[in-house]
Amino acid sequence: MSRLILTNGRILTLASAATGDGPRRGAAMRELGILADGEIVIDRGMISALDTSGKSPRRPTDRVVNLSGRVVLPAFIDCHTHACSAGERYGEMAMRLAGTPYLDILAAGGGIMSTVRAVRDATVETLASNLRARLALMRATGTAHVEVKSGYGLALDAELRMLCAITAVAANDPGIVQATFLGAHAIDGDEHVYCDLVEQEMLPSVVRAFGAIPCDVYCEKGAWSRTRARQLFHAARALGCPLRAHVDQFNELGFLADAIELGARTVDHLEATSKDALEIVARSPSIAVLLPGCGLSLDLRFADGRALVDQGGAVAIATNSNPGSSPMTSMPLAIALAARFYRFDHAEAITAATWNAACALEIQRHAGSIEVGKRADLAILPTCDERALAYEWGSVAPSATLVGGKLVAGELVAGELVAEELVVRSLD
Repeated sequence: MSRLILTNGRILTLASAATGDGPRRGAAMRELGILADGEIVIDRGMISALDTSGKSPRRPTDRVVNLSGRVVLPAFIDCHTHACSAGERYGEMAMRLAGTPYLDILAAGGGIMSTVRAVRDATVETLASNLRARLALMRATGTAHVEVKSGYGLALDAELRMLCAITAVAANDPGIVQATFLGAHAIDGDEHVYCDLVEQEMLPSVVRAFGAIPCDVYCEKGAWSRTRARQLFHAARALGCPLRAHVDQFNELGFLADAIELGARTVDHLEATSKDALEIVARSPSIAVLLPGCGLSLDLRFADGRALVDQGGAVAIATNSNPGSSPMTSMPLAIALAARFYRFDHAEAITAATWNAACALEIQRHAGSIEVGKRADLAILPTCDERALAYEWGSVAPSATLVGGKLVAGELVAGELVAEELVVRSLD
């Protein structure tokens, strides 16, 4: 079998012996592990060698691609999405632009509930087809691995259908597609009846069908209360499910402290989190997953990402791709938003979109960095300067995306990378 050799590249390895397999925190988020002029040898989908001399042994069957100084970095990992859905919610945008708050739209039967009705009418095949289409859009902008939540069924059969669609796509996808159970996404009907249903029937049924997959909960006014969210987490933990939490998106209800106490792998959103609570997050083992697409789409409120990093927190970013509050699939856009609204520098934003996102999904032993023995999941940029990812808007979408050593977006030919002229050679 022929090998693929990417030579003459600016390689952001994201490797760091100092932090081991854990997420990067504070100043360590600026460590990109740069090889200024290196090459990557890919054999059977894995990285078999990294070299800075340009003199690694060649074989007659090798396919050599000269990157001409372009940046190559680990393919992005989108660690919080709702990419399995049906229908559309374009009409809500006009309401929001007219000043209607999102929670008012939700209370009137819109928002999440609008998508719920469409998902309940959809087959597994339709849901899987829609998810594959969104994954194709993500791959075009450099994403290899994606977390996908249920939560638009809000009934046992519909939630199981969503998870069946996600796992069916995952089984035939070149990347890692990780399913998360989010039956606790909203309240359908009487609060106590529905919460009991999720805790006592849905969750055990999901674990029987899919094993101890991550369990998420949306704690917010009009959705799950602090008391019921905490109760669900106790039940999920008893079944061995990793815990994730949507928390403090619009209101600070106190569940953040509970989620951390109960060992949540991630705490996501944090737009309404107080300064004191952010300090607790930063000192905790939990990874803060920040979602700038929501602020861009809803109300221009953003979590204080700068404070989290400065206080030593571990931070990841994700698109939160969904039909209503964050209709985006581009991790380069999430990086640019993080630079502007979380006040991250380019290196912090890149780390949040790669290594720390891998840690959020617990796949960092396979992905999230460019190291010998890992999967060859790579994004090749049309620039020689990685700062362009954070400081430009969309002009540095990858020229090529490789997942498991296979080209899934863009184009490569032997000798030279097929791409437009370099967007940026250097930034002053």
